[in-house]
Amino acid sequence: MSNHPIRVDRAADADRYLATDQLVWSAEVRSAPTEVQLTGVEPRHRFAAEAVGADPATYPGIYGVYPMTLAVPGPDAGRRQVPCAGLTWVGVHPDHRRRGVLSAMLRHHFEQVHADGGHLSALHASEPAIYGRHGYGLAAIELQVRVGRGTELSAPHLEDAAVTTRMATVTDPGIPARLRACHLAHAEVGAVVGEHGYYERVCLQLPEDLRGKEPWRVLFAQRDGVDVGFTLFRRAEKWERARPAGEVEVWTVVGEPAARLALLRRLVDLDLMATVKVGTVGVDDPLLSWTGGPRGASDVGMYDGLWVRLVDLPGALAARTWSAPCDVVVEVADRAAPWNDGAWRIHADAAGVAAVERSSAEPDLSLDVAVLGAAYLGGGNLVTAHRAGLLAEHRPGAVREVWRGLRTEVAPTAAVGF
Repeated sequence: MSNHPIRVDRAADADRYLATDQLVWSAEVRSAPTEVQLTGVEPRHRFAAEAVGADPATYPGIYGVYPMTLAVPGPDAGRRQVPCAGLTWVGVHPDHRRRGVLSAMLRHHFEQVHADGGHLSALHASEPAIYGRHGYGLAAIELQVRVGRGTELSAPHLEDAAVTTRMATVTDPGIPARLRACHLAHAEVGAVVGEHGYYERVCLQLPEDLRGKEPWRVLFAQRDGVDVGFTLFRRAEKWERARPAGEVEVWTVVGEPAARLALLRRLVDLDLMATVKVGTVGVDDPLLSWTGGPRGASDVGMYDGLWVRLVDLPGALAARTWSAPCDVVVEVADRAAPWNDGAWRIHADAAGVAAVERSSAEPDLSLDVAVLGAAYLGGGNLVTAHRAGLLAEHRPGAVREVWRGLRTEVAPTAAVGF
């Protein structure tokens, strides 16, 4: 740890910000203007660390924020959109590692979110061992599923002839707005939805990203001319012994189940392809049911998905609907956001409305804020966490009581990357 102070503020130099990202991520230097490459991350959402001895061409550290909403459990087993800061573009210069730069940037991020009245931060972790130390909990699991071309997707009670599909390209006019509107309308619990700039970034096609690759295509599902789902995909041509062996890469599939079924049936029927690799699949996604189970797919990979951080603990817990009543005093450890540290009484009524207040009573259970973040969307089982020794129960039954309030009927979906 360095004795020199680390200052974190808005990044004043866009070129320096981009150069830092390129250095940290070993990225190719692209030819597009800086602001084009920074599409989606507005100047007011770019932050940088400064320290003594910093290279004037790069920052000691950078991070960015996508303003997003996170779909959390809502009334009647539905969902509710809650503002969420999507932490992204995080990097520390190799010359400034192990000097407290990341800790300083994350403290700054939490203070910014808290000062702005926000409750939540979320991210996709490049290295999962890092962010749990800073209060993020693994809130959702993501699957990557490969299926063969022509795979039968069986759903006898979900046929909907009114759903049609139509293909477009991400560079077509109006596509970012259509993607955002459809995503917002059909976001399931655990999904994140960005502002318009985020979808502009998704649709950005730089020449260096297209070498030997097809541009991203969009397949919309429609009912009566209205978008009810979409998928982004691109194909990679390949031949083996004069036979087509290409692969379809699918970024995500969004929409109601009937729309997703129609989209996936189109994807497994594309000419000259052999496999379809579907990313951003939740553990309760119907895809594996449609294939007849995991062995109906050619391969299933499991990865950590969305990590959630409760920045304003009482606000976050009150923002979602609870699945069962509970009245528990929870002692929370939170070093990076000290306003959360201490004992809280969580009282959720039969209607699912929770009140969270400071308490001087003896705690019923003790845990780190990351454990609550993992359980926040109903994905991280508190009973399992207790069995694993990740929290302490002081009153028998307290863990089950809180978990019954937090759990959901369906596991949170996998969130798109940012």
